[in-house]
Amino acid sequence: MSQTTGIILATGAVTVANQTVFHDQPMDWRVPVATGLAAVGFSLAERAWPQGAKVLAWTTLLTVLLTRTQASVPSPVESALEWWKKSGS
Repeated sequence: MSQTTGIILATGAVTVANQTVFHDQPMDWRVPVATGLAAVGFSLAERAWPQGAKVLAWTTLLTVLLTRTQASVPSPVESALEWWKKSGS
């Protein structure tokens, strides 16, 4: 297993959990399929450029955490901040 596989799988898991578990959206089956294809692609890219593939994988995870993948669903960081505000008061 390559070093980027876990990062890419975590990216997909965060996306699915944020949409389906925390915001009650229907399961978007394109996300797991795209995650699997991205894991294979990053594994192949890692053979040609290991350091660049790892940096790009971490950048992908950071981007998914900070931005909205759907306009109607808050990002995971927005969801965490909202939860933090509710639990603090």
